[in-house]
Amino acid sequence: MMRAFGWVYMALAYAFIFLPVVTLVLFSFQDGRLPVPPFDGPTLKWYADVLGDSRLTSALVNSLVVGVGSAALSCVLGFLAAYGLARHVLPGSVFMRGVLIAPLTVSYLIIGLGLLIVFNRVGPGPSLWAAGAGHVVINLPLAFAIIYASMGAQQENAERAARDLGASDVKVLALVTVPMLAPAILAAFFLSFTFSWDEFIIAFLLTRFEVTLPVEIWSLLRSGLSPRTNAIGSVVFLVSVVLVVGLELFLFGRKRH
Repeated sequence: MMRAFGWVYMALAYAFIFLPVVTLVLFSFQDGRLPVPPFDGPTLKWYADVLGDSRLTSALVNSLVVGVGSAALSCVLGFLAAYGLARHVLPGSVFMRGVLIAPLTVSYLIIGLGLLIVFNRVGPGPSLWAAGAGHVVINLPLAFAIIYASMGAQQENAERAARDLGASDVKVLALVTVPMLAPAILAAFFLSFTFSWDEFIIAFLLTRFEVTLPVEIWSLLRSGLSPRTNAIGSVVFLVSVVLVVGLELFLFGRKRH
């Protein structure tokens, strides 16, 4: 009885989580003008319309540039901070770790408003650069936490052995530490990219003319629902799924190997 109840509960939970996504994707193939039942289709004209729209493709490219750039910078800074705090005894290291993790507890709205004030006074103002900097602020704590948690005694012993064999600190870092932490670094990169790819609030506050895809989707939703917006949302969801599944396959492959 309890086993059957568990299966029913799991099915309901999955339905609750994935039903909105299934509905979004299904009605992106709607042949009519509104993404509402009854379903009339399928058709790919909305995807063709999206790919032929210069504003949407420009926003898509902007999202890719901001996502890749902010994720890469977050991983580099997160790795350096994690390596420094894990391998060296520094005064106030506990406090520094807390400061690095602190942005995870702050609302994106507060971070975005604070950065908007700063960039308006001392920076270039709202732009893709400002949005990228904002995404580094929210992704750096995540990258640091993932990489720092992966720095165990095994890596430290390998680094010590490499130094005993005459390797310099730069070689130890490049040829021992980074390869051993590659799964954690890649996990941090893909998760950071996924968060940046989907992020709206900071991108909305810190961009003006060059906007990211979530901001462009929001501007389209102001004119009402359409299968076109469903198609855009499906593309965003597909990219996120491909990244997460690729990361999982890579990590599981490394563990089996």
